[in-house]
Amino acid sequence: MVAAIAAEAGVDVELVGVAPEVMERLAAYFADVTSGLVRSEQRANALLYARGLMETGARKSLEPIVARLGGGSVEYEALQHFLADSPWDSGVVVRAVAARVCAVIEPEAWVLDDTGVLKDGGHSPGVKRQYSGTLGKTGNCQVTVSLHAVGSKGTVPLGFRLYLPEEWCEDAERRCKAKIPDDVEFQTKPAIGGDLVARAAGWRIRRAPVLGDQAYGNDAKLRTRLHGDGIDYVLSVGGECDVYEPSTVFAVPQRKPGSRGPAPSALRADREPTSIAALVAGLEENAWQSVCFRDRDGKQLHSRFAFVRVIAANPVDRLRQAPREEWVIAEWPEGHDAPSDYWISNLPASTEPERLARLARLRWMIELDYKQLKGELGLDHYEGRSYLGFHHHCTIVTAAHGFLTLERADPNRQRPA
Repeated sequence: MVAAIAAEAGVDVELVGVAPEVMERLAAYFADVTSGLVRSEQRANALLYARGLMETGARKSLEPIVARLGGGSVEYEALQHFLADSPWDSGVVVRAVAARVCAVIEPEAWVLDDTGVLKDGGHSPGVKRQYSGTLGKTGNCQVTVSLHAVGSKGTVPLGFRLYLPEEWCEDAERRCKAKIPDDVEFQTKPAIGGDLVARAAGWRIRRAPVLGDQAYGNDAKLRTRLHGDGIDYVLSVGGECDVYEPSTVFAVPQRKPGSRGPAPSALRADREPTSIAALVAGLEENAWQSVCFRDRDGKQLHSRFAFVRVIAANPVDRLRQAPREEWVIAEWPEGHDAPSDYWISNLPASTEPERLARLARLRWMIELDYKQLKGELGLDHYEGRSYLGFHHHCTIVTAAHGFLTLERADPNRQRPA
C-alpha cells in the first residue's frame, strides 16, 4: 500500500527502520484519515511527513526530517508547500482521527489545556514574551490551546488552535507576513477552548465531561457556554471564585412605587455570594470523606474530599430562571494544613463521589500527552512562520499520535520501531 500511495502521487517514499507490517498498517491508517483530502499528493505528503515525525531523531523540523528520509531539495520543497501553503482542511483530518481512535479508547474525559513553544525572534505567528504554564515561566514563546480525549486505553488530541495576542491581531504587517487569515480575531484562551469543544461536540464521537485547570475553570463565560451547549464539566477553580449557598432564594424584585421605565425582570438573590474557600472553610468535619478511586491505569488511589451542592454565581439572564446548581469539590489530603484543590462541576446531583474525584484528578494525564507529542513527535519543533503551516504541522502530529495510540491499545501488534 505504501508503494501504491507513493506511485499515485509521484512521491518517493523509501522508508527504513520500520517492520513492513507496521508500515503497512500506518499506510492504511493514513489512507483512511486523509481520505477527505482532495489531492493525491496531499495524502502522500501527509504520510511521508508523519513517517518523518515518527523516525528516531533529536529534531523533528523539516530539514532533518527530509534528511532522515533520504530526500533532497525536491522533497523538501514539496513538504514545505504541503505544510505552509497547500489549502487542505485540518479539521477533516482531525475529525477522522478522532472517530477512528475514540472508538477504541472510549473517552471518559475531554481535557482542555494549553502549552508553550519556545521561540527565538519575533516572526513566528503569535510569538511574544508571555507566561506559559508548561514552561513554568515567562518566555519568548507561542502558546497553543488544545483539547484531548482521555480514555482507559489511551488519549488523542481533538484539536489545536494557536493563541494570538492582541498586538498580533492588530498588526496588519505581521499578519500578512505570517499569512494569518482575515477572519481570525483576538480570542482569550478559554474562548478558543470553547470553540474546540463545540467543534468536537459536533462530531460522531463519544462525548465526555470537559476538564481543565484554573485558567479555564475560573472563566464564568466558558462554564456558562459549556452548560448551555449541554456539555458536562469538572473544572479546577481558585478558592476566590464565588458561588451561592444552596438555600439562596432568587426572585424578581417588585417595582418600586413611582419608578419609571420597564419593570424589573432579572432575578436577584436574597444574599451575596460567598467564595469557595470560605464555603469550604465553614464545613463540618463530617463533610469530609475518604474516597477511593482508580486512575487511568487502574491503580487505586484515595484522598479526602468534600462534595457540596451550590448555585453558580454566573450572571442571571432575563428568562426568570435561577442560576444552575453545581458541585463544589474540594480535596484536603491527609497531613495538609488546608484544602489543596477546588473544582466546580455541572454533573448531576446523583453523580457518585468516586466519579467526581476520579474526574477531578484525571486532568493531569494531559501532561503525559504533551510529553509524547513533544518528545516523540516534535509538536514543538515546527520552525515555519506560517499560521496555516503551524496548524497543518499540529494536525499531522495528531494523526501520528492517533496511530501510536491504536498500536499501543492492541497488545497483539508489533510496536513501531
